[in-house]
Amino acid sequence: MTPVNPVPAESAATGSYRQPGVVLTDHHFTVPLDHARPDGERIELYARELVATGKDPESLPWLLYLEGGPGFGARRFVGRQAWLERALAEYRVLLLDQRGTGRSTPVNRQTLPLRGGPAQQAEYLAHFRADSIVRDAETIRPLLTGGAPWTVLGQSFGGFCVTHYLGAAPEGLAAALITGGLPSLDATAAEVYEAAYPRIERKNRAHYARYPMDVERARRIAAHLVEHPAELPGGYLLTAEAFQSLGLLLGVSDGSHQLHYLLEDAFVPTPAGPALSDAFLEAVHAQLSFAGHPLYALVHEAIYAQDPGAPIGWAAERVRSGHPRFDAAKTLAGAEPLYFTGETIHPWHFECDPALAPLRETAELLLARTGWTPLYDRARLAVNEVPVAAAVYHDDMYVDTAHSLATARAIRGLKTWVTDEFEHDGVRAGGPRVLDRLLALVRDEV
Repeated sequence: MTPVNPVPAESAATGSYRQPGVVLTDHHFTVPLDHARPDGERIELYARELVATGKDPESLPWLLYLEGGPGFGARRFVGRQAWLERALAEYRVLLLDQRGTGRSTPVNRQTLPLRGGPAQQAEYLAHFRADSIVRDAETIRPLLTGGAPWTVLGQSFGGFCVTHYLGAAPEGLAAALITGGLPSLDATAAEVYEAAYPRIERKNRAHYARYPMDVERARRIAAHLVEHPAELPGGYLLTAEAFQSLGLLLGVSDGSHQLHYLLEDAFVPTPAGPALSDAFLEAVHAQLSFAGHPLYALVHEAIYAQDPGAPIGWAAERVRSGHPRFDAAKTLAGAEPLYFTGETIHPWHFECDPALAPLRETAELLLARTGWTPLYDRARLAVNEVPVAAAVYHDDMYVDTAHSLATARAIRGLKTWVTDEFEHDGVRAGGPRVLDRLLALVRDEV
């Protein structure tokens, strides 16, 4: 694996401001787009620093938070929400908007044409995986810490980044904390989805066991959409397949309940007969639109690409063909429950969603790309000396538990906390408890 060699970065911090119990400071950095070409094009990164009111920031060690995704900016907390209450007790926290997200140089249908045509856009997007994100972190770390290592907390895809960090630049880490994000070190995208579909089936069965009335409701909505695809606000075309994407909810703590409430009042009577209500369509649009995070759809399968000679090629769609329970047409022809899909991206996402439609050719070229570099250095992970702990959520819908545990065994000294108390969003839903447990593990306190 190519070593991480930090290159000079430019930085600026604006004035501080306050929320209840927290002092916040905005940071802006410029870093190379391609860290192998430090004198080439540069992009901007944004990060928000948080320090508990009354604490001296200079006396506190740093904790860098890497959000899940890919393609989501760091969560916009208010005050000391979720795990922040625990973190701010002893850390100076940095919430990084990973490249292409949030207030960092944006990636979307409006900005990508600045790169040129689809080929140039796909080449640009090849620089938005975990390896580039870790190099960004290592580039800005000396500017903030004076060269001292920092603790990094990675949620979901953020954990993928932390796993890369452990193999690429362990000298930058005082400790590594991972929640719901221990990736397979060598599984292909297709293998990731082959493992995922049975888990998604289990989440569907659990949902219908909890809410049996939703079986008929989901079938009725899907059947209606087969005959009458609905245009959502902003031009999103809701088809039966797009409707199935609501299954993404089933992987988070209250997602099954959210899905139930969406389905229960989908139809309203009209002079022309029952129709999907405006309220339902608005709520569905809020769940399905990629307008706020198009990078998630564009690079989602690329985060698994490690074989230099093999393109990805719509892996989730290929694997789905072997799981007929997820075929809406076949389901509606019989009497089985309609199964919702999960964290999977399909070609029709780029047909239904106006935020993605102009980028369809770009996505195709990215998925046809070869020359991907390996993301995880097994040899260095096997001799790891960084204190590292990972929360592994039993039957996590987004990240395969067996893959996570195999990786845990491959990283020297990694301590796992396997629990079925939480779904994939445990670090948020569990408040301070998850972070507290991970810190105790890396400090040998439990």
